[in-house]
Amino acid sequence: MNRGHFHFGYKTAFVFWSLVPFIFANQDVRDSVSKAQEVERHLYESQLRDFPPYEKPLRDIYDTDLYSPEPIDLCGLREVVFVIQSQRNSFHVQRAKRLQADLLQQTEVLQERPPAVLLLHALSDSEGDWSILPLLPYFSSHFGRNSSWLMFLEEETNVNVEKLHSVLKKFDRRKEWFLGKPLHDDESTIIHHYAFSENPSAFEYPDFSAGWALSIPLVRRLASKVQKEPLKSDFTIDLKHEVALYIWDEGKGHRLTAVPELCTLPEQSTRSQHCATTVGVHPPLCVGQLEVQWEGGPGIPGVVLRAKLLNCCTTDWSPRLTPSRCSRQMRRGEPVKREDIFVAVKTCKKFHLDRVPVVKKTWAKQASSLEYYSDHADPSIPTIDLGVPNTDRGHCGKTFAILSRYVSDAVPTTDWLLIVDDDTLISLPRLQALLSCYNPREPVCLGERYGYGLSQGGYSYITGGGGMVFSREAVLRLLASGCKCYSDDAPDDMVVGMCLSALRLPVTHSPLFHQARPEDYARDFLAHQTPISFHKHWNIDPIAVFHQWLKDDVAVSSKTTREEL
Repeated sequence: MNRGHFHFGYKTAFVFWSLVPFIFANQDVRDSVSKAQEVERHLYESQLRDFPPYEKPLRDIYDTDLYSPEPIDLCGLREVVFVIQSQRNSFHVQRAKRLQADLLQQTEVLQERPPAVLLLHALSDSEGDWSILPLLPYFSSHFGRNSSWLMFLEEETNVNVEKLHSVLKKFDRRKEWFLGKPLHDDESTIIHHYAFSENPSAFEYPDFSAGWALSIPLVRRLASKVQKEPLKSDFTIDLKHEVALYIWDEGKGHRLTAVPELCTLPEQSTRSQHCATTVGVHPPLCVGQLEVQWEGGPGIPGVVLRAKLLNCCTTDWSPRLTPSRCSRQMRRGEPVKREDIFVAVKTCKKFHLDRVPVVKKTWAKQASSLEYYSDHADPSIPTIDLGVPNTDRGHCGKTFAILSRYVSDAVPTTDWLLIVDDDTLISLPRLQALLSCYNPREPVCLGERYGYGLSQGGYSYITGGGGMVFSREAVLRLLASGCKCYSDDAPDDMVVGMCLSALRLPVTHSPLFHQARPEDYARDFLAHQTPISFHKHWNIDPIAVFHQWLKDDVAVSSKTTREEL
């Protein structure tokens, strides 16, 4: 079940030939953007035509004297392009629209011309857009002349637009800037390919939750590099680290500049008064969805913003209903019931005596319906032999047998299926709370998202170690498609990802699932999370890790974001 160390070698050999049909199919998709998306782009561009022409740099862009202690008031809000790193799932679309509405509402209060606020998932139909780098030429061509900054935000990022504007004015827009809240590794880690193993803390990368910014001169140079030197067809594992590596360019580019006002503190914290950005709680409050209507298109001067929050105190269309105002009307939603989740644990005979007991001593008691699937039927556990031999590498045959069993009469009918490894540590109550955000009647595939060949029309997949969550609808569509393994030892998570890509079903990312151990992640990154899972028992006490990171004193965690150390 330990798959981490062959993740990059064995899987590369498998997926290289597998990608060929997907590369050409997805390239066609990239070239065929929907008419509605084109209309939205034209609306943004018509707004930007009235901006003053971009001033070319007066000094060399590689000048090291880049920071001005006195504000340089060259940048108005209209020259900031906000990019919300949104996803295609309906819950995430609505969440991103709430943030979009809030940003535009704040600029209206400040009597500023509204900036462009882009939803990443809506820019094209390309699966690789979430990896950011392939989109740099688009950003450069559409906003490189009349804008000064790209400001990237996650859906849960709270923004004080006025404070953010003041922060950006401190940096000379004519220079190359890579701004953010820095993270660093305390030890070399597999998720970063053991980079900087001699001194892992020397390299800093941005915490996306705090927001991060690129100046347009840097965007333009990077876009040119992307066009001249195509991105490698490789794995996308931890995007924030990989973006920083690309910009650093082995010492020839720029390191991250720390901005203290970009924070991951809770908005309500007394320590966040200086912050331009803060973060919401994990898990999010999932009690309803905000629908937004625009008159004349998003971000166009003179529009009237109208919104309504379903399952809130009102379902009427309310002018200028902001997320903060509506949140005061909210009640926390109910988590999904334990009986609505079926849990499948993948194991094998050699791990029956060491890994399975850890599952039973920690989180198995939280499950209502759970089965262990092995290559050997052991009534003392009990395990179920699905007739698929154990393999030392991928477990595609076993996973697809689990999917088929899930929709049969052999197991209880549930809305959700969770597939985990026998060395996965997980909090089911926290998963129950998170799943209250999602509609099981939609094809939902949820977990920690990785990517392969995204710059060349590749695909995303849920990495198996942190847990793969499927709605029943997703499993039914996957099996009905006829998609299957070419061999029992094919990498199951990647094959499922390719199948979902062919079906154009979205892979939904949650940073609360983790493919590795807690020590493989930056401490500040985990400090503002309520994690759902970790993976691997290597060099740790898994029971102690579970109790430290995943055990709650109440049925469902209501823990809010922890303050930074």
